[in-house]
Amino acid sequence: MGAGLFVLSLSYFVYSYWTVFGIPTDGPLRTPFVVWNLALFSGFALHHTVFARERLRQALAQALGPLERSFYVWVASLLFIAVCKLWLPLPGVLWDVGREFTVALLFLQLAGIFISVYSASLIDIWELAGIRQLQAPAPESQTTEFKTHGPYGWVRHPIYLGWFLIVFGVGEMTMTRFVFAVVSCLYILVAIPFEERSLRRTTNGAYDRYMARVPRKLIPGLY
Repeated sequence: MGAGLFVLSLSYFVYSYWTVFGIPTDGPLRTPFVVWNLALFSGFALHHTVFARERLRQALAQALGPLERSFYVWVASLLFIAVCKLWLPLPGVLWDVGREFTVALLFLQLAGIFISVYSASLIDIWELAGIRQLQAPAPESQTTEFKTHGPYGWVRHPIYLGWFLIVFGVGEMTMTRFVFAVVSCLYILVAIPFEERSLRRTTNGAYDRYMARVPRKLIPGLY
């Protein structure tokens, strides 16, 4: 059920972003609408930030056992659905490149979806969904080593790279879409250093070796 909700939340986001968020609206830009949208995404981001703390993860693991990851997936998925459902429309269109370029950008979005899904499968999508943890636990002596093939040989965070392509690869960028894209991507940029610091601290040098082999975080050859 958790895995199904995980897929449902991502599917609902794709539907919302491609249809509902893409409907242009008229009228003045209302500050309360912007504040509401920022508060919505901040709540979702706060959940990720809090649940990433090692002390809380250890406490939940003691309380829930192998269901700790499933609990995280349930909460994150429901929050993401709520963000997409309650996101308020904002007036204005920043750009509209026309039908021909829109089709080209659609392929860019599809490439982003492929990169994200393929990258998730390389690091065990069942573990991300909280299913793998319900099986027999891995031996404590198991050594963590990070993959360097496929997208993980380009950048250290290819799932996030795919996200950037998805949210910005649109032919008609409504203000509704733009605020969602900017806020979500800013959160990713802020979260990456904290995520990497935690990985360096908890993987006994494995992530440091990975950083040496793959120097770019998000954009091949640039960043």
